[in-house]
Amino acid sequence: MKKVNIKESAIVAVSRFYLSLLGFFLKGKFTVEDLEKTIGNFIDKSKTSYISSIDEDGFPNIKAMLSPSDRDGIKTIYFSTNASSLRVSQYRKNPKASIYFCDQRFFRGVMLKGEIEVLDDGESKRRIWQDGDTLYYPKGVDDPDYCVLRFTSKSGRYYSNMKSESFEL
Repeated sequence: MKKVNIKESAIVAVSRFYLSLLGFFLKGKFTVEDLEKTIGNFIDKSKTSYISSIDEDGFPNIKAMLSPSDRDGIKTIYFSTNASSLRVSQYRKNPKASIYFCDQRFFRGVMLKGEIEVLDDGESKRRIWQDGDTLYYPKGVDDPDYCVLRFTSKSGRYYSNMKSESFEL
């Protein structure tokens, strides 16, 4: 069995990430392929995501959530949540939303703006169901208090290494 040096592996991963970012900033703009790869990897490594909704008075509400359950590139991102939650009722009234992923260790992050659709059909629920979800939804995939949030990105802003870049999707 090969022994893995975790510290060296982390340094290599961070170095690759920063080299890809350097390419972004030298070019001056992100390409779609750059976005999909780098920001997608960033999302996959995030343990927490921050998701916003708009309340009845027009103010943003932000909530920390577990990382997404699934994604199609960076355009469509899926979360699971309780159908009875305040956030779900807010999205049903106003689908505008943003999500934010950050790496506090290296002070970088990405914000995506778009809309959220609340899905409660069996196919969508089965698509993102994971082992251990019964902790939150005791009745399983058919739990009436389990639903899916499908976020569709329209634009975003990426911050790293003291620079920001806005992009459209």
